[in-house]
Amino acid sequence: MTPAEPIAAVNTFIGTKDDGNTFPGASMPFGKAQSSPIGSHYAGYRYDDPVIRGFGHFFLSGAGCWEQGGLVSILPVTGPLPKTFDHALYGSRYSHDGEVGKPGYYRVELAGGIEVECTATPRCGVERFTFPEGVPGTVLVNVGQANDKEPVFASAIRVVDDRTLAGTVTAQAFCGGKPYVTHFTTTFDRPFRTSGIWGGASGASGLRGAWVGFDPGPVTAATALSQVDPAGADLNLAEARGRSFDELRALAEAAWREELGSVEIDTDDPVDRTVFYTALYHVLLQPLTGNDVDGRYRGFDREVHEADGWTYHEYFSLWDTYRGHNQLLALLRPERARDVARSLLAVHEQGGWLPRWAYANQETNTMTGDPVTPFLVDLWRFGALEGMQEQAYAALRSNATGVPGASSPFEGRAGNPTYLARGFVQYDKDFPRKGQDVDPHHGASATLEYALADSALAIMAKALGHDEDAAALEARGLNHRTLWDPTVTDRGFTGFPRPRLADGRWLPSFTPQGDDGFHEGTAWQYQWLVQQDVPGLVERLGGQEAAEARLDDFFAYPDLVADPAGTARDKWVVGPYEYYNQFRYNPNNEPDLHVPWMYALIGRPWKTSAVVRAAHTLFVDGPAGVTGNDDLGQMSAWYVLSALGLYPVVPGTGRFVLHAPRYARAVLHLPGADLEVRAPGADPTRLQYVRALTVDGTDRDEAWVDVETLRSGATLAFTLTDDPAEATWATS
Repeated sequence: MTPAEPIAAVNTFIGTKDDGNTFPGASMPFGKAQSSPIGSHYAGYRYDDPVIRGFGHFFLSGAGCWEQGGLVSILPVTGPLPKTFDHALYGSRYSHDGEVGKPGYYRVELAGGIEVECTATPRCGVERFTFPEGVPGTVLVNVGQANDKEPVFASAIRVVDDRTLAGTVTAQAFCGGKPYVTHFTTTFDRPFRTSGIWGGASGASGLRGAWVGFDPGPVTAATALSQVDPAGADLNLAEARGRSFDELRALAEAAWREELGSVEIDTDDPVDRTVFYTALYHVLLQPLTGNDVDGRYRGFDREVHEADGWTYHEYFSLWDTYRGHNQLLALLRPERARDVARSLLAVHEQGGWLPRWAYANQETNTMTGDPVTPFLVDLWRFGALEGMQEQAYAALRSNATGVPGASSPFEGRAGNPTYLARGFVQYDKDFPRKGQDVDPHHGASATLEYALADSALAIMAKALGHDEDAAALEARGLNHRTLWDPTVTDRGFTGFPRPRLADGRWLPSFTPQGDDGFHEGTAWQYQWLVQQDVPGLVERLGGQEAAEARLDDFFAYPDLVADPAGTARDKWVVGPYEYYNQFRYNPNNEPDLHVPWMYALIGRPWKTSAVVRAAHTLFVDGPAGVTGNDDLGQMSAWYVLSALGLYPVVPGTGRFVLHAPRYARAVLHLPGADLEVRAPGADPTRLQYVRALTVDGTDRDEAWVDVETLRSGATLAFTLTDDPAEATWATS
């Protein structure tokens, strides 16, 4: 049987249940606008929701907070107008029978026999409504509501002509951010015969929208978005004007065919292909295109700027994506990675500081630590900052040594005063915050994140000739040691990172499984966030054997060997928001995603292979097929990289730690060269280990390769074994 091409293998419903928070509708790669159904879930669509409220035109994929878009909701109906313009009341029932979710295309049949198809351009969401034959149709355009728990503070809509509506939506930004304005223009491919405006005064809050009526026959609607101005939305609409729905769908599918074709895998299992290529699809949805077709975008100074000859990107979930998504994108699409780096530097130029979680043109101050530093340092290490490295270093140095002023909307490293003076961020639940989070509320994990970032920045500083900075940063990269309390005991293990108060005292009421001092995790999970100093960690754990024993307990390794899937499902997985009272690996969240490779870094690489294979069983072909939130593609990137047999564990080094690949052969079509990964006899249904490795025909006994080797067109040839006793590769 000939395997389906990658685009046919993708199932966009994966992640639409159990708070994976993906969306099934249509988008272009890195698209600014989308077209996807809205249900009663805050991320938009949830697979088991029986009603579709409308089809919105802005979505994030896999984010965990409320306020996630769904703006300019459109729903086709027949018969009388609804008595109220509340989409929770007028939404339509639908059936999963015949529902289709593929890259660039979505289809569903609503109650009453109305067929809806969705596609997209980079800046437009497009729907085709096919009403029952001979029946006139009405299209409701709701600008007063969006996704569930997405407040709309003000909106306006007007009839421009007999094919066009336009207006604005002022909605709440993600994670409690500030309101922001989106301009839109919606055009139909044929004139509407009737129209009306529903709701109160223009610009007011409350239920507001328009309805337009059509004679019998299919109707195509295209909606363009812009954060710049009404002219920007009109200009963006040019991507769809003059093209039929089928033409636009073909363009979207061609774009996805090219993007997904960047990786080939050899597998005869259609489910395996679907899981892999859907993960790759989710990786390539973001960060989103930020500028309009004329290059204009609204910056962090609220002014309009122009990206001339490059693409400005926005929506950066950096705390999540610095751990794998960033590196995968930089490997596969270096030019886009360069635009991403340039976009972050533009944020610094216009806003004065680098962001942590940048939503549209504002900093939400969501999550903790200093994720922008390893993110940008890795982009530098991957070559995406060529010609901008000193500018980037200056911005990163300022971020690592200062604190934004009270008038700045950025928090930056709010814990820097104590960290720079004493080597740790104090735990202080009363510390004032500017957004949802602030570092002293989670002082211990913030300390670990700062130290990891400093270690990465030290590498960049040294390479650029800033030797004095490099020495200071390298020393600060060991600040995780200030948190190590050798007296704490839990589950028979002694020594854990422990929060400190501002005066240096240990937090008195502390348990390694508790929630004090660590953000979305426990001391058990965060003890491993010191991959920049594995020798120091091993020493504190009591040596190599003691470190291995603690990892074995963390992963329930003996149980895993006996039952990989059962152990992963029953002993690791907790609810997507249940971060605490845990002592094991949590594959649902980011802080410990790198820990399987800690085995390799202490000389036990065969156990890395086993743990990764067990974790793969959590990714399945179904709506609940993503662990936790997909977090703008980070969880999917974890799967793609780990399935290929490599993962970027230590920021700034450009090194990928290796393990048993999932496939007998995979090829990454990188710009200028193909990277080939071979593992004859690879069988993902059982545990396998690496017995030997050659790189371009030369034996290699190191458990890592660097990015230059991968980009050179290398061939990594693994010899696998089912017997861990034979897995002596890279154990020295």
